[in-house]
Parts: sequence; structure tokens; C-alpha cells
Amino acid sequence: MRVYSTQKDDLADILTRKYSETADVSAVVTTIIDRVKADGDQALYQLVKEIDDVTLDSLTVTKEEIADALKATSPDLIKVIEQSKANILAFHQKQVRQGFVSTEENGVVMGQRILPLARVGVYVPGGTAAYPSTVLMDVLPAKIAGVKKIVMVTPTDSEGKVPAAILATASIAGVDEIYKVGGAHGVAALAYGTETIPKVDKIVGPGNIYVATAKKMVYGVVDIDMIAGPSDVLIVADHSANPRWITADLLAQAEHDKLAQAILVTTEAALIEKVQKEVEQQLAALPRKEIAAAAIENNGKIILVQNLGEAISIANEIAPEHLELSVSEPFALLGKVENAGSVFLGHHTPEVLGDYFAGPNHTLPTEGTARFYSPLSVDDFVKKSSYLYYTEEAMNAVGEAVELFAETEDLMGHARSIKVRREEKE
Repeated sequence: MRVYSTQKDDLADILTRKYSETADVSAVVTTIIDRVKADGDQALYQLVKEIDDVTLDSLTVTKEEIADALKATSPDLIKVIEQSKANILAFHQKQVRQGFVSTEENGVVMGQRILPLARVGVYVPGGTAAYPSTVLMDVLPAKIAGVKKIVMVTPTDSEGKVPAAILATASIAGVDEIYKVGGAHGVAALAYGTETIPKVDKIVGPGNIYVATAKKMVYGVVDIDMIAGPSDVLIVADHSANPRWITADLLAQAEHDKLAQAILVTTEAALIEKVQKEVEQQLAALPRKEIAAAAIENNGKIILVQNLGEAISIANEIAPEHLELSVSEPFALLGKVENAGSVFLGHHTPEVLGDYFAGPNHTLPTEGTARFYSPLSVDDFVKKSSYLYYTEEAMNAVGEAVELFAETEDLMGHARSIKVRREEKE
């Protein structure tokens, strides 16, 4: 891993994200979206064949397929999924907001209503990899919010089947409809609707560059959660940190993707050498070592700082998706953290707890967007609508002020909307 020191290296160089250049797939995605808009289901069948080399008899996952998936999934995994569901529900239930109403003495009534979205589309990566944890994280907050219909799209394997763990988890989470289509064409189907797949109000869930680009392009037609980039972790470590544990956490993030970023920020020069050795040893035993090694070589870095205050300052500048505080007194630093998707406190709270089981959502802002984005939550599946009521007396009391405001903006029609009511009274 590349090593930097705040005493020797330029801060701008330390903070730069040195990702490899990613391809611009916008032209390809535009063509895919246009085909789905024009030809609906027919385009989906053709695109699944062209892109995934899969011939489908139906886009719809049947009840029988879901039942078979539940039978094929081990009881132990079903139990873990149920436990994770309970933890996620318990955490997200605390996010539910209530509307409000305010009644003034002059008869004015104002308020806000919290309303669930009608239909939400959940994109779940599939094919060669299955991520049932994504199903739970994206579906359960929507269920709590009261979304009326949850539609899931996910690519199949080479035989046209959705992994059993995905279907079992979808059933346990309460997904209403599941369709065998992924990629940009799956996103387009959710955004515009086809003969089979209903148009939704919002699309959530991670995917590859084609999925991310498609989500960006359909935003405005539908809402989206965020544009997710490569995943990252930043670990702040002091003298109490265990180099073996630190390395395991760095590699856990690195094995996601060759573009994933793993960063260690530490006050201890001795820890750096130990972690470097551990990286070599642990990489050798990692099944996805080729991916993890590329991520570590290209995007991994270790930053030596003078104190923990400086470490947190750097963390706030980088705004990591995952921030581990692997220090002796993590809660003493928590209040100083300003930019992080999710914070993991202490030596026994690795980031993977949040990936699967703890309860907080693992759909988090990436690439420094924790400066202004938040983790997926119940708030993402509701809309807010305000209302107000004025009595005649209350309107007349403020009418002159409103007219002046409108006239200042040279919107005489606005001013007249108030004036005609006041004149009629006179």
C-alpha cells in the first residue's frame, strides 16, 4: 500500500482519489433506454439475449419459483436472514416521521403530511454474484414507510434463474413482484414501464457502471436513491489497534471491486510496517485476491499523521463511505466526525457487521458524497406535502404585505389575486 505522511507529503496529493479511468458508457445506455421505451417487453427479451446470452420464457418470477427457492435455501441461512430483518426493522422504525399541524390565534392553519410513495423499484445485482443483504437493506425501509408496491428487478444466471438466496430473501422481506432483468434495461423498464413491468416512482439499489449511468439518465422521470461509485473504507487507528484485524477490514473492502478504496490513517509508524506484512500474507489466502490486490495496489493508501485530531480532519476531508474508529476511546472522536456514511466504533465493530446484520443501512454515499448525502432510510420512501388555511380576516391582515412583495417582483397577477379579494370586501 502506498504510504503518505502529513509532515512530508502535500495534503492535496494525500486526499486525491486515484481511481483508474472508467469507460463512458452513456451512448450505449442511451440506446438501451430508447429501445425499452419504444418496444417494451420485446426489447427486454432481446437485450437479455444480446447482453446476458440468456433466453427467457418469461420476465416474471413465479410463486412456484419463489417457493422452490425457499426450500432450496438452508434453514440456517433463513434464520440469519430473519434475524437480520428484525435488526434492520428495529433500527429503521425509529426513523419514522409524523406530520404536524399548527393552528394560530388568527385562524391560520398550516401543516405537513408525510405520504408513502406508491411504487418503488429495487435493483438487486445478480448473475454471477448474489447479494441478499441488498434486498433487506433496500426493501425493509420502504415497507416501514408504507410503500404500496415494491417491484424488484435482478439479472439471472446463465440458465435464466435467479439465485435462490435472492428470491428467498425477497419473499421474507415482502417484495411484491420480481422480474428477471438487470442492467440498464432493467432500470429503463422500471422508469418507463413495459407491458409486464410497472412504471415506478423511485429506483433504489446498487449496480455496475451501466446501471449507475442508467439511473442518472432516468432521474427526473423517476427519483433515485443516489449514484453509487466504488465502495470505500477509511480506518483511523492508534496504538491500541490490532494490525491483523485492521488488515482484514481493509481487504474486506478491497475484495468488492478493483476500484474499491481502502485507507488507513494512523498515528503509529510501527503499525504501518505490520499492516504491510499482513496485507501480503492475508491476500495470499483470499479467494478474490486478484480483485483485492488490484484495489490495494491502485487505490489503497496509508497515511501517517501526528495525532488523532489530524486523523479526523483528514477523514472529514475524504468523507468516506465507511469510517472505522479503531482506537482506544472511539466515542471521544465520534463528535468530531462530520462527513461519513456510517461510523464503526472500536476494535470489535468491523464494517462487515453493518453490511449484513447490525441494523443501520448499508446503502451509503460513496466517493466523498457523504459531505451532502445520507444513508438510505425511511425518509427516502416518503414524500412531504404541506397545506395551509387562512380565514378572511387572516388574509386581509397580511394582504397589503403580500401585494407589495408581488409588485416588487413585477408579478402583478400575483398581486391581483390578493387585491380582488380585498376589494370585494370593501
